[in-house]
Amino acid sequence: MNILKKSLLFVISFLSLLTACKNDDGYYDPVIPDKGFDGDVYEYLQSKPGVYDSLLKVVDRLQLESTLRDSNITLFALSNASFQLALTNLNNLRKLNDRPSEYLANIDGNQLDTMLTQYIMRGKYISDSLAKQDGLPLYGVKYGYPMHASLVKTPASGYVDGGPTVIQFSDTKRSQFLRNWVSTTTGSINLETKNGIIHVVSPDHVFGFGDFVSRLTYVPPPPNLFKTIGGIGTVSRENGGGPDAVEASKYAFDGNPETKFLIGGMGTVWLQFELNEAAAANAYTITSANDFEDRDPIDWTLSGSNDGENWTFLDSKAGEIFEQRFQTRVFRISNKVAYKYYRLNIIRAKSGDVMQMADWSVNKEEAETVAK
Repeated sequence: MNILKKSLLFVISFLSLLTACKNDDGYYDPVIPDKGFDGDVYEYLQSKPGVYDSLLKVVDRLQLESTLRDSNITLFALSNASFQLALTNLNNLRKLNDRPSEYLANIDGNQLDTMLTQYIMRGKYISDSLAKQDGLPLYGVKYGYPMHASLVKTPASGYVDGGPTVIQFSDTKRSQFLRNWVSTTTGSINLETKNGIIHVVSPDHVFGFGDFVSRLTYVPPPPNLFKTIGGIGTVSRENGGGPDAVEASKYAFDGNPETKFLIGGMGTVWLQFELNEAAAANAYTITSANDFEDRDPIDWTLSGSNDGENWTFLDSKAGEIFEQRFQTRVFRISNKVAYKYYRLNIIRAKSGDVMQMADWSVNKEEAETVAK
């Protein structure tokens, strides 16, 4: 009898120890509660006052209610905290520049629209659908902006990957390189409504994936003379793949930051544009390409001509840095002479002998704007 009791106590103790290890010291294996909601995605947001008020305000302002009531929707839901962080950053900057505060009700609706729709996808994407090793590309509703989602395990109790599974949700910045992506994680996942799936974004995420302040304080460049007047772009030396290669010189003049001109064994190379009619450019832009900042142009000169033979110096730069990919920098010049030809002579890339740029343009800004 004593032996039987001892054996029973041993089994009970072993099972208790096994349970303790599983829950506390071994690995985290939570019980997934029933997360169903008897309503659509929009109604779920309404059912959580004090949590999604800002999100609802933006949805209503942008007339996206019908989208959140459609079938087959996945929403990465932003709490009030995400919008508050973004607005605080914006208004701190505006205060430093003696400008009044802005709010969700009055800031640029176009910018709000393109940013918010990054968080809404057509289709129901539960966490299991994101379990592939490389995750899954997702595309924002309305504009098809490329996002990415993958499952990750969080640490717990000192164990790597010992915690609960969350979704890592990323803005790809239209780049194939992970280092250029900006990511956040979810606080909860797989909340199912009648028409879709909701994954709740962590409250420390800043709405807009870091673009909120820059986009709402962005001053667009002056009108692009390549577009308003037209003409022909040429270069001193073409991409090795020829004029129809995927990284040919023509893409430096197309105004599309997602394409680029790349050339190796550079030395120096010039880009030239012959306008259909002479115009006095008083600014020019250069846009960095999608990858490898070492290929950015760093030293260059700009010249103008009316015959393509005799050139007048207009500007030079040395040691210029592009801090971001797809960054358009505007350089203003004191020029009042109308030229038919403009030439950008790239002297040096940041490092190595490969140079790339997404775009170059010459621009004309009205005098009263320049004076400011």
